[in-house]
Amino acid sequence: MIRKLAAEFIGTFWLVLGGCGSAVLAANFGGDGNPLGIGLLGVSLAFGLTVLTGAYALGHISGGHFNPAVSFGMWAGGRFPARELVPYIIAQVLGGIFAGFILFHIARGTPGFAIDPNAAGAFASNGYGSHSPGGYSINAAFLTEIVMTAMFLVVILGATHVRAPVGFAPIAIGLALTLIHLISIPVTNTSVNPARSTGVALFAGPVAMSQLWLFWVAPIAGGLLGGVIYRWLGQYGPDVTGTQR
Repeated sequence: MIRKLAAEFIGTFWLVLGGCGSAVLAANFGGDGNPLGIGLLGVSLAFGLTVLTGAYALGHISGGHFNPAVSFGMWAGGRFPARELVPYIIAQVLGGIFAGFILFHIARGTPGFAIDPNAAGAFASNGYGSHSPGGYSINAAFLTEIVMTAMFLVVILGATHVRAPVGFAPIAIGLALTLIHLISIPVTNTSVNPARSTGVALFAGPVAMSQLWLFWVAPIAGGLLGGVIYRWLGQYGPDVTGTQR
């Protein structure tokens, strides 16, 4: 169990450092119009690549959740024991916070670095209303996070099903997360992961912290919904243990 929790800590650390790091350090590198800045597309790819590489490196140890909403969804889908939920979530949140801490100290290494707590997406934080990159309402943000997380779980459960092609699950999962970011960065700056949101909100300021509740409630609700949907869809065949349902 210790190795599983260490893998979840490291994997979540990698996801937040890689994804949020790309947003903070590289998205607008050199200023507006600079071709070296990776922009929305680059940040979306960075999040997908962190999950893809992390799943290949650590998935065989812990299952490669790196996300409390995924752990809840895997439980709802019948793939994960309830007794391991709390330890996994603690490890994931600690990994996200440590990544935020490292990223903050890297970012402050350049002259003039400052975090504007009132700016949308400050320090790669998630938000709604005036803290949404596109000014989207709380209702739009809530709906987006639920739907995107639910579909993420459908992809994860389908890609890791015993009947799915062996060895390709991390690719499908990474590409799904990339697509999710391409859709929803303008709305919420894309969470679908409470640990990712927490890890940077602690450094982004009081506005991000005051809105953090949504990025726990909506992704977990979406994860549970996706798990229940796929469990119903997959009733025709065997589960990951090979047992016919």
